[in-house]
Amino acid sequence: MDHLVLEWRLERKDDEIDHNQYSDLISLCANIQNVSLALRLFTSMEASGIKPSATDFNSLIHACLSSTSTVITALSLFQIMENSEGYKPNSQTYDTFVLGFSHLRDVDKMQAWFAAKKAAGFPANLQNYESVIFAFVRTKDFDSADRFYEEMISVGVMPSVCILEYVLEGLCKRRKCDRVRDFLNFLLECKFEISGNMIEKIVELYYELGKVDEMEKLLETLMELNQVGEALLRLHCGLIRLYAKLDRLDDVEYSVGRMMSQEMIFRSPDDVEKVISSYFSKEAYDRLDLFMEHIKGYYKLTRSTYDLLVAGYRRAGLTEKLDLIVKDMKLAGF
Repeated sequence: MDHLVLEWRLERKDDEIDHNQYSDLISLCANIQNVSLALRLFTSMEASGIKPSATDFNSLIHACLSSTSTVITALSLFQIMENSEGYKPNSQTYDTFVLGFSHLRDVDKMQAWFAAKKAAGFPANLQNYESVIFAFVRTKDFDSADRFYEEMISVGVMPSVCILEYVLEGLCKRRKCDRVRDFLNFLLECKFEISGNMIEKIVELYYELGKVDEMEKLLETLMELNQVGEALLRLHCGLIRLYAKLDRLDDVEYSVGRMMSQEMIFRSPDDVEKVISSYFSKEAYDRLDLFMEHIKGYYKLTRSTYDLLVAGYRRAGLTEKLDLIVKDMKLAGF
């Protein structure tokens, strides 16, 4: 729909478009990655006698770097800028190339433009480091991600939450448990935000390795710091899933009670279903009834959860409980 509106605006002959409007339209084309329309707007602007600015070229380059098929066009535009008098490449021009090649996962060209920016006299900024570290983590070149993170810290650039998440992701994917713990301690000491995404990566690592004690220590630390919100909820649910995986029903129940005492409820049906499976595994049907009664006022059961209960009660031969859950299921609209 966005490109149709832009096409309509370009085709209108009764309204004259000024430079600012052309710039805005080209920038919009870059954001929606419509290279052909961006080029048409740029050509139309020049045909109208309006001289483009470096910002216009940067927007056009941004659009061209959305696809590998138009990278050559982006490079040609840069050469035009270099040979011009009125719209020489600026810091934003190099930022656009670093960001573009980061998204294309072309780490060699990305690094080359990162170096070219510094060679041109423009210092690397937060966005550059975020682009570079992101690309290296996504291409699993974790050593290079670490190297650029250390360089960023050494030159005094404060990391963003996104960068901290990328660095932690790299440590978790390499299963560097000691470094993960040290990195978390560093974040807490420096009073950085512990985001939900960070906790999710740690939970995945600890869940895979069965490190329940490490997860408990982290929960204790966050609770001592009065951490609230999504990060703490993800950690609670991660612990419940891990205890269920380890078939430790008493710990599952304790963890559920601890989470709900903080007025938090399950994040997903999968979490609830893992708890239910723990009860079925231990044949603890009366305790399961208490659990279901406890969450009834807080959590709406999904079709998959009802299906799990039906299958479990049928397998156990508990006809009365099966009839009750089928009745509840029908009342819920399933």
